[in-house]
Parts: sequence; C-alpha cells; structure tokens
Amino acid sequence: MHQIDYDFDYLIIGSGFGGSVSAHRLSQKGYSVAVIEMGKRWEAKDFPKNNWNTPRWIWRPALKFFGFFNLRIFRHVTIICGNAVGGGSITYANTLLIPPDHVWSEGSWGNIPHLKQEMPQHFAEAERMLGVTDNVILGPADHMLKRMGEAVGVGDTFKPTRVATFFPAEGEVGGKTYPDPYFNGQGPDRATCTACGGCMTGCKHNAKNTLDKNYLYFAEKQGAQIFAETKVIDLRPLNDQEDGADGYEVTTIDSMSWGQKNKRIWKVKNVIFSASSLGTQELLLRLKDRQVLPNISEQLGKQVRTNAESILGVRFFDKNIDMSQGVAIGSSIYIDHNTHIEATRYQRGSDGMGLLTTYMADGKPGLSRIFTWLWAFICHPIIFLKMNSPFGFAKQTLIFLVMQTVDASIQMKLKRNWWWPFGKTLSSEGKPLPVYIPQANAFTEKVAKMFKGYPMTTKTEIFFNVPFTAHCMGGCAMSDSVETGVVDAQNRVFNYKNMYVIDGAMLGANLGVNPSLTITALAERAMSFIPDKATLENAE
Repeated sequence: MHQIDYDFDYLIIGSGFGGSVSAHRLSQKGYSVAVIEMGKRWEAKDFPKNNWNTPRWIWRPALKFFGFFNLRIFRHVTIICGNAVGGGSITYANTLLIPPDHVWSEGSWGNIPHLKQEMPQHFAEAERMLGVTDNVILGPADHMLKRMGEAVGVGDTFKPTRVATFFPAEGEVGGKTYPDPYFNGQGPDRATCTACGGCMTGCKHNAKNTLDKNYLYFAEKQGAQIFAETKVIDLRPLNDQEDGADGYEVTTIDSMSWGQKNKRIWKVKNVIFSASSLGTQELLLRLKDRQVLPNISEQLGKQVRTNAESILGVRFFDKNIDMSQGVAIGSSIYIDHNTHIEATRYQRGSDGMGLLTTYMADGKPGLSRIFTWLWAFICHPIIFLKMNSPFGFAKQTLIFLVMQTVDASIQMKLKRNWWWPFGKTLSSEGKPLPVYIPQANAFTEKVAKMFKGYPMTTKTEIFFNVPFTAHCMGGCAMSDSVETGVVDAQNRVFNYKNMYVIDGAMLGANLGVNPSLTITALAERAMSFIPDKATLENAE
C-alpha cells in the first residue's frame, strides 16, 4: 500500500444519529475522526423564540436562512429533516421507539443472518446513551387522545411515548439544573423539562437529550473534531485506486456562503456517509453520475420509504383549551393493527406550521376532494377561514402523526427538470406514496364531532395527494447482495473499501415508528465490527 500522510483515519459526513454514534465509538477506539456538518452549532440561548422567526428556523442558506429545520419538496413527498451539529436531534420530536420484530425479516435486509437476534443489545445501549424513558408529563393533548381512543373502543392501546428527556422528580417543578444525571457525572450539566412543548423548535431549557449532550459530547472529549458550517462537494479515491483501497480525497467548502469559499481538500483513510437519508443519497448519486464512484450498486436511490405517514388533527376554538403543553409527542394509540397515531404539539406561539394545514374535506384524493373542500367553504365560511388561519394553531390543535406499517417506496434520481435546465436536481419517481388513510381520516372526523372540534389535514394532501414525512428512509439499503442493496451487513458500501453508509439511508424496511432509535442502534452495531486502532495496527 502507498505511504500516505492522512489528515484523519475517518471522515464522517453528517452529525446526526449515525454520524454521532460513529464519531464517539471510533474516537473511543483510538482513531482520529473528523465530523463534517453542514449546519450550525446551537446552544439553548440561540434558538428562535418560535417558528415565525424564519431566518433562524428554516435552513435555506442561498436565502441567508441559517436555521436548523429543512423542508424539501418533491413530486411524491415533502421531506422534513434537520441541519445542525447533532443533526435531526436538534429539531426532532424526541420520540424513540423500538420497531416491531417482524421488520427484520422484511425488505432488503430480510436475509441477513442473525440480525433480529443481534438488535436487542444495541437498542439497549442506544437507549442508555440517549437517556430514553417513559414520558411522565401528560399534557391536555395526551389526555384528549386517551379520551378519544376510549370513545372509539381502542383506549386499551393508549400509552405514553418513550422519549429522550430529563424529567423533574415527582412533585418538582421543571427547569432546575443538575450535574450530569446520565454518565456518572462525566457528561454535561442538565436541566429538567418544563413541558413547554418546544422540542421541535429547539429545546431552550437543556432538558432534551440531543446528540451534542451525549454521543458528540464524548466524541469531542476523546479527540474527535467537528467542522460545522462545512459542506462536502466532492470525493474521489486516492492514488487511482478505484475501489478506495488507499482511502479518499474529500473536498469541502463553507456551507454558509455563496460560491466555493474556504475550499479545503482532506486526505482520509475511511469515509462514513451520515448526511441523512436524503443527503447521503444525493451526494452519492452525484458522485456516481460524475463517474467518480461508478461501481456503486444500481440500487442507489431505490427503496426509499416513509412510514406511510399522514398529518391530521383536530382543532378546537374553545379559549380555555391549550394543546401546546407537554413534550412534542407525548402519547399514542393504535386505531387498528397497522395504524399508529401519536399526539403531537408545537410550543404556544409557534404557529408557522398552521400555514400548511386546512379544513379536512370528505372523499378520496382527486378533483372531487378539492370540490368538496370548496363546498365546505360555501357551507361553513367562518369555520373554514378560521381553520386556514395559522394564528393560534399551536394552542388550539391536537396534531395526529399517523403512521402505518404498510410497505411502499419511491425512487430518487438526478434529473434535468424543465423548471431548472441548468443542471440535474434530485427528483422523485414511482407510484404515489399513501397519504389518504381512510381509517385515520374517519377516526379524525368522528372524534372531532364527538369532542366539539374540527377535523384538520394538510393542504398538500387536499390539493396534491402528497404526504409530509420527517422519516425519509432507505435509498442505500442494507442487504446481503449488491443486487438488492447498497451496503452489506456491516454497513460497508458494496464494491468499495473503507466506505460506509450509517444513517437513515441504510434502513431496509418500513419501520412503522419514528426511526431515530433504530438508526442509533444500527450505528452501534456497525461500530461493533470495527476493531480498536491498536488491535488493527498490531494485526498489520
């Protein structure tokens, strides 16, 4: 092998759940680690007061919006993700659930030996590191969901969510600071939850167990370096070794500036793609398209899944109701075997998402539903206008995050679209993803009427039959074969050496639950296959 002066043993692209776990475990094993993160580093004092502060909430650097919440619109789906040191943990709803056992025998990873048997130990470690516990603060939205479940005969399925939150002791008011309660005093000080509902607009009280307070915190203590506000634009094998045997040359620029400022080239032995499912797919698709990494599996960009999601809800105009209190997702019910509904909320005053919601119209997707929606305006103009007003949305609305275990997927490709002829853009293809879920819509309409509220859905569902998702999964699926996946059972990219994918892109089946804990557990599993640096050097 060529003698190369590497800048780092491992360069990790992205600091979300997969990247953070990798940074911690690799630095713990003695490797030098660089973490490249496109977003900013956030502290509690930096978060916007609410999501009306668009430049500090939305990530759109071309417009000089440097927030942590990214929303990308495609023909088949609108995808929500995070951009920050700590990835999606900064803005996610803080819900960490273990998927049902059957997912390990489905999809592209169904033939990987012993995967199902190996996962419990990695889930346990992920829960320990993230401080996962049962939600003990049930707010008005949770109590209302429980009553709704009981009213339709599924009250026995109600349960608090599992969340990564530092709760106050029973009888104690939240907001009190304590020395590290999770890692024998070796971690940062923490404060208890105040039930403000602001998990998704950035926890301002130091109670949410974001990745910068556990995995990344220890990674940096162990010597890993995080390069925030930095974007990877190119990657190519060193020394003309097409399979990456000698490592890689990685090019980065300043992600906050126009043009290619602060361009830097790194020489690294190993690369880990952890840029979120969408970010990893797009970067690898561009590298394959430019023939830099031509031998990546043809499965790249395929088998892209959501949790078959729909965002519905019930809006109440009673002045005495406040649905914003509690953690972002505090409880859930099952209305049938495949359909899971979580009670979701935003902090009072964070009404920006109300711009995307509207009165729920009857009927199946298509023109007829649009006409039914317009007929609702004619019949109930005042209620209709109030339902389309964002003001008061967070206080008034019990949001239903509906998820199903029904499997459906699309494909992501680079295309030169008519609306942007100057270059190829990431685009979706395939059959429409399910967004209209009849049983969930029927439940919403029924309980709205029973509890004197009004049924709500999203404008994208009414007009375009396009779902929202914060759970983009797949595109670089794990498999036992290059014909059916992009990475192998140890997260190594097929046909390349020293290259890994460890983020939501690796998921090989529809989980039916929030995927963050599963990504964390699979990242722990991937790291278990990499030996300590000293052991590796002695073997060589």
